[in-house]
Amino acid sequence: MDKVPITREGFEKLKKELVQLKTIERPENIEAIEIARAHGDLSENADFDAAKERQSFLEGRITDLSFKLANADIIDPDNLPKDRVVFGCRILLENVDTEEEVKYQLVGQEESDIDEGKISVSSPLGKALIGKEPGQEVTINAPGGKRTYELIDIL
Repeated sequence: MDKVPITREGFEKLKKELVQLKTIERPENIEAIEIARAHGDLSENADFDAAKERQSFLEGRITDLSFKLANADIIDPDNLPKDRVVFGCRILLENVDTEEEVKYQLVGQEESDIDEGKISVSSPLGKALIGKEPGQEVTINAPGGKRTYELIDIL
């Protein structure tokens, strides 16, 4: 399996979630299953069904996080070149049509969060930006039509 690029911050966030799931949420769910089981007939026990469904979700997420952490390739953006767009870098873009400026950091899929200004390197915009230098433009097909951005700076 190929290594999955991730920032130190993203790695720590996933690790924290895994610990939370294993040490708090899983034991709470096991207790919920035991309580529901004590109510008797399991064939019509909605609490039991819900707790078992939650258990399935938790175990799946724990497996997923464990896999991602085991295959993580932690990249420190401070050690990367600042002359072109690469994974982990922070950038300043300007929408050519609206002249609106936005700041983003290019991160892995698991840590992308548009509200925090983190976009995935595998997103259409992320893919278009990789390797670009300040002053260059990229055009992407967005749900609202084509958008053109100028790379103003690598921060």
